[in-house]
Amino acid sequence: MALAELEGSGLAEVSGSSVRFRHPLVRSAIHEAAAPAEVRQVHAFLAELTGGDRRAWHLVGAALGQAEPVAVALEKAAERARDRGGYGAAASALIRAAELSPEPRARAVRLKDAATAAWLVGWPGQAESLLAEAGEGPGGDITLAMEIAQLQGRFELNSGNAAEAVRILAAGDSLDILADAVEAASYVGDTAAVVEFGRRAAAHPEGFLRDTVTGIGLTLDGDVAGPTLLRRALARADGLEDAAGYLWAAAAASALGESDVATGMAERAGRVARVSGMAGQLPVVLEFVATAERLAGRLAHSRAVSEEGLALAREAGYENTVAAHLANLAVLAALRGEEEARKRQPREALAIALPHRVGLYAGVAACASAMLDLCLGRYASAHDRFRALAVAGPGAGHPTVTWRTMPDRVEAAVGAGDEAGARTAVSAYARSTEHAATPESRALLARCRGLAESDEEAFADALRLHTNPFEAARTALLLGERLRRAQRPGQARAQLRSAWEIFEQAGARPWARRAQDELRAAGENASAPPPPARSAR
Repeated sequence: MALAELEGSGLAEVSGSSVRFRHPLVRSAIHEAAAPAEVRQVHAFLAELTGGDRRAWHLVGAALGQAEPVAVALEKAAERARDRGGYGAAASALIRAAELSPEPRARAVRLKDAATAAWLVGWPGQAESLLAEAGEGPGGDITLAMEIAQLQGRFELNSGNAAEAVRILAAGDSLDILADAVEAASYVGDTAAVVEFGRRAAAHPEGFLRDTVTGIGLTLDGDVAGPTLLRRALARADGLEDAAGYLWAAAAASALGESDVATGMAERAGRVARVSGMAGQLPVVLEFVATAERLAGRLAHSRAVSEEGLALAREAGYENTVAAHLANLAVLAALRGEEEARKRQPREALAIALPHRVGLYAGVAACASAMLDLCLGRYASAHDRFRALAVAGPGAGHPTVTWRTMPDRVEAAVGAGDEAGARTAVSAYARSTEHAATPESRALLARCRGLAESDEEAFADALRLHTNPFEAARTALLLGERLRRAQRPGQARAQLRSAWEIFEQAGARPWARRAQDELRAAGENASAPPPPARSAR
């Protein structure tokens, strides 16, 4: 009757369960004029006529005080929102469901789930507040308390002290918590902790995550079972669906010494993250995408990704992710010969990474100065910096940074005249890549041996094996320099010209100038810019 009168007045049009007001102000005026009981009555009526999410929210409007059935309806609405990537809507529904929950444990669970959704959508401040509120409610529920602690560890890892995240997560025994603990310890650079958590994860049933986490720990510990588990995990990578899974696959490949496979997995993680609706996860995933692009020699693309990730991380308040992107930008500035940015960005990254004990980002930031020295041929300084990186402890350095820069360290050692140091570095690199099976991993090792042993055949092997055009250019430059100094300018020019083209196209100006100078010394006019090289972007 009331709806008929409303339609008859000309103020609104009624169609089924839908009421369309002539003007938004009319709707507001009617709502303001209605008594609370009348508003609840209308919501109750509309709840009978609708379904799904609309019904859940009408039930909220009809509720008076706490009501578990309404909270359950909102919880189901949140599940539907998550399924379609609507994490903001899920967070809002769960917050309201918690308010309507009469039972303390159910309220704490919903607050914890709301915190997770808020984090994934990129609301870290609200996520942390919700989690703190959830932590007041579990009482003696050990399982729930551990789930809340796991989230606290995750939040600490992204924005706080990574070593504290390790401490929080170390108390857990579930596979998910142990995986998070391994991730946190990896960020710190605490190899012993990674090994411990990996062995604890071995007690869980076989599967992709278990094999990856355990395999990383065993491989770092020198256990021959580790690489087998990592190979088994990577064999399942095609069945992965989320960005986190691809990042774990990248970690597995890195542990095997296959940086090219790790690069591909990180790029897949980036593609998945962009369409997942998890806006809060995107700046973190972009750390790995930017690094992958840099390692592939796509310097301009890496910079664009890191600049995007940096803006998103600053907006969200993810301090450690800010440090990650600043550190990557610092290395890019070194590779591109941008001296001022190379000085400023490492300082900014280290100002976050060192007090937060994030050894991975501290190591990358410190690597920028070493790489600039190497690019410019300042071998003694580069050699000193790379050696300092290799001995930096957890929180200040990182084994992955040491491993990835080992070919650079070999080059610096040879240039500085430290032949024994170069051979030691080659042996260490050979051990760290002994389980790698990709052509690019073998190419880098061959280049290292060519440098340390003055073995021209090893350089030829490297050039034959390279799949990364940028690394192939670096090998060609090193070989060309040796051929020119051996009074073989014709052979040298072919190698140096190829290197120059790729370095110019990549924007690696210091290396391009080095190749250009060598070309001139080999008797070629290298004043004009080279033609575009399709192999580098």
